[in-house]
Amino acid sequence: MEDKNTMMNLLNNTKGLCDLYMHGTIESGTENVRCTFKEALDETLKMQDDIYKKMKAKGWYQSEQAEQQKMDQVKQSFSMK
Repeated sequence: MEDKNTMMNLLNNTKGLCDLYMHGTIESGTENVRCTFKEALDETLKMQDDIYKKMKAKGWYQSEQAEQQKMDQVKQSFSMK
């Protein structure tokens, strides 16, 4: 159980970093700073994905497949008319 909690903490912290780097990328005032944040975001997204895959493989992260009807409804609500 300790390993699961450690991995969940890593996943949550990594998601938080992704959020910070995304906002840094969006709010950057110069191209150089934006690129630096974007590179950090891309690396952190990969780490998040790796952690998620390891947790899912151990059965520590459960996810549900969204129903196609619900996905279609959301897609339609955002489509341009």
